[in-house]
Amino acid sequence: MATELTTTLDRAALQSAMLAQGEAWHSLVTERCPHLFAAYPVLITAAQMRQMREVVGAVERVVGLAKWMDAPLTQGNPLSNSLPQAGERTNEKGNLQSLGVFFGYDFHLNSDGAHLIEINSNAGGGFLNALLLDSQRAAGLPGLTTAVENLEQTFLEMFRNEWLLARGDMPLNSIAIVDEQPEAQYLYPEFLLAKNWFERAGIAAFIADPSALQARDGGLYLGEQQIDLVYNRLTDFSLQQHPVLRQAYLDGSVVLTPDPAHYACYADKRNLARLTDAETLHRLGASEADIAVLLAGIPQTRLVEAADHERWWQERKQWFFKPDSGYGSKGAYRGEKLTKRVFDEIMQGGYVAQRMAAPGELAVRADDAEAVALKYDVRCYVYDGRVQLVAARLYQGQTTNFRTPGGGFAPVRVVE
Repeated sequence: MATELTTTLDRAALQSAMLAQGEAWHSLVTERCPHLFAAYPVLITAAQMRQMREVVGAVERVVGLAKWMDAPLTQGNPLSNSLPQAGERTNEKGNLQSLGVFFGYDFHLNSDGAHLIEINSNAGGGFLNALLLDSQRAAGLPGLTTAVENLEQTFLEMFRNEWLLARGDMPLNSIAIVDEQPEAQYLYPEFLLAKNWFERAGIAAFIADPSALQARDGGLYLGEQQIDLVYNRLTDFSLQQHPVLRQAYLDGSVVLTPDPAHYACYADKRNLARLTDAETLHRLGASEADIAVLLAGIPQTRLVEAADHERWWQERKQWFFKPDSGYGSKGAYRGEKLTKRVFDEIMQGGYVAQRMAAPGELAVRADDAEAVALKYDVRCYVYDGRVQLVAARLYQGQTTNFRTPGGGFAPVRVVE
């Protein structure tokens, strides 16, 4: 049942924060991305917040187990050629040298609790949600305890720590924010926002297509500028389509974050099958407490195999089918809406099935207008196991789309 909500965001405070980034940036967002920021906050309970933190903590501990990396889920996948072998590129604690910025733990919240539906290793929206949340904090919106203080400084320290882990005390002079055709990306305004934040911290920052990068003289260059660190926003997680950047990652001539190993350890959706299989978790050495948290907080996920074709067809309405190496909502299907043709394609392999976990719903009402139902999911932005920021996405339709009037990124309030 949808929760009716009449509280709206302080639009004046948000507009002021956007204009502070420059009139050109403000115009870009309002003209090209009119539904980037929602009109309403999302309300969650302290118990839901606590369960999300517990799930994040349990996942982090399990992924940190020695046996998790012993058999990475990359057999037959080009990504396997990009992975370090067990024990390589690790620090004295046995962790990957680069921890990976902006992991996104995405949850559906409903009357049955919080349900982790996927983990992203290059989750977008962190900078945008920081701006949104800071604007509403300044306006006095209560309950905004879902983020650490001073997010700008926290994010900058995160990138500096990625550099520190790989290069020690050497100065971080330059960062490239890299994505395919970045100016055409919907979240291009976020790239500009990140660039501004880096430059305010005294770091030269650039936005680039990977095709513009060149390897020479033992380094990675953008024109005449040597790049120290690449903030990776690509959805080619294996970097197979971008050989220059892939080689620079493999030979260590640039610090890349997040990188293919982060994707394999966390975001490959086949990992969700391991995280919801009690027998596998016991074999990995997970604690009983963590196993209980994971089984309660992650919908059962299974690898789709053609041998079970008939059973999958009979049970399809109970499942949501996702490509194991996909991102966002591309190629994802609700079982109840599957045609026989698409179902047969799914049975060819490369998919996982996750038990349906309904997203939360808000019935929003502006002035005297009729209430409108909006769905939402909640994303925890995580670095090194720490939840930095919790934000929501409001939408209508099957998946988040940033096309819904009143929808978009929304701040999350904790209420009792």
